[in-house]
Amino acid sequence: MSNFLKVKDNDARYITGFVHGEGSFNVSFVRRKDYANKIKIVASFNITQKEKNILEWIQSILKCGTIRPRKDGVYYFEVQDQKSLAEIIIPFFDKYELKTKKLNAYKVFKEIVLLISQKYHLTNEGIIKIFRLREKVKVSRKRKLSFSKLLETLGESSETTRQT
Repeated sequence: MSNFLKVKDNDARYITGFVHGEGSFNVSFVRRKDYANKIKIVASFNITQKEKNILEWIQSILKCGTIRPRKDGVYYFEVQDQKSLAEIIIPFFDKYELKTKKLNAYKVFKEIVLLISQKYHLTNEGIIKIFRLREKVKVSRKRKLSFSKLLETLGESSETTRQT
């Protein structure tokens, strides 16, 4: 948490502005046979950019995350580590608040990261709650896992989940 407190105010505001245009807060649901509930939930923050040097600069400020190239020539800065999300990314965007519609996505993301840090994602009830929270964020593409497929994977019926 103290990492971002050393950031110059102008640098932090530049990063926030950059995230408005090129960043995203994501929560993925992956079906995994080797997981007790058969679902892995992955929260991630990322920024995409053609210029690797700006992502390296952001990484050096935030002191977390990885940078990797994509096949389309774009670089991808990503933070998936739960500790970094909870202790660096969330406090950063709490202090340097987003101003666009991305603020809603961030608030949902923050709530989900908090639930994950409380191990709520390890229960069927928690997985369903997190899935419903994520649905509050509209995306332009079709999501890979539907609610009915999620319930099927968890071995739940729609009757049991109406109260959740």
